[in-house]
Amino acid sequence: MKNAEKRILVNAKKEVINNQYAATMKNSIKKVEKAVANNDKKEATDCLKVAIKNIDKAVKNGVISKNTCARNKSRLTKKINEME
Repeated sequence: MKNAEKRILVNAKKEVINNQYAATMKNSIKKVEKAVANNDKKEATDCLKVAIKNIDKAVKNGVISKNTCARNKSRLTKKINEME
């Protein structure tokens, strides 16, 4: 019984941490997309560096899979490269 109670506490802490990584990642992706929508290539490039760092942190901590990471980074990079 004691082990189950401990797992409940540990899982609750991990859930909070995982949600923080996911939220940070999603917000940084939104910043890149907003910069692309405003046609500001310099701002988009700067935000992309931060977004890639946050996406990689989410993968390292098991919040998202490697394939999801690669897909997100590829899509964002493609959007910036298509800008003129």
